[in-house]
Amino acid sequence: MWYVAEFQPTTLFSLRPANATTSGGKTLITPTPFAVKMALLDVALRIHGHEAGEAWFPRLRDLKVAIRLPEQVMVINTFVKILRPHKNGPKDTFGTGLVGPMGNTIAYRELVHFGGSLSIAVEDIGEKGLQPPLEQLFCQIHYLGKRGSFMQFKGCEQRETLDGGFTLLNPEANKEFTISGMLQLLDDCGPKMSFSHADVYSDKTLSVGKENGRLLKPVVLPYKPVRSSKAFTLYQYQVY
Repeated sequence: MWYVAEFQPTTLFSLRPANATTSGGKTLITPTPFAVKMALLDVALRIHGHEAGEAWFPRLRDLKVAIRLPEQVMVINTFVKILRPHKNGPKDTFGTGLVGPMGNTIAYRELVHFGGSLSIAVEDIGEKGLQPPLEQLFCQIHYLGKRGSFMQFKGCEQRETLDGGFTLLNPEANKEFTISGMLQLLDDCGPKMSFSHADVYSDKTLSVGKENGRLLKPVVLPYKPVRSSKAFTLYQYQVY
């Protein structure tokens, strides 16, 4: 059974790939399976408490995740001013006599504007642990991706199957895929990832590329660029 939740973005979306550095400003155009599962876990911990969140984590970790983005997606290119630690220790950057550890610099950033609502579908395939109340958790999600990428929940329904407009974001290994589209490198929870690895207060580290951490999976989304300039790139949904 698939649980399909619809969200209306209320701000620009941004989510750096898992292998990007802090200075890299590239963005994905979709929430990743890891981002969706951590959003559900965050709601479980805030609303239902630590004990319930830990009990539901194995089922949340193993969720199948699919998404249907709007027909048009625009990636906006911009430069922003950020703070970065000085390489050689604190210094008086502005000549005011005040010494500080941080200095201003310019960084490249990408932001995504969705041309409509997006639908996120999850399928609970877990056999161990308690079944989480997915509909209740979805309605409490306020943002996906980078903090500030706010979403307005519009509703949730159950379906036996998904239509062709959905793209599976965590397909099985060696699964066939189309060569036409937009390649995205998405992260997902590894099969051996425990609640302690997801807990920010735990001393266990969350590694990239390991089964007890985040696994990177290439996914082809059915979009192609139709218009671009130095300030933006417009992508259009294509049926292949």
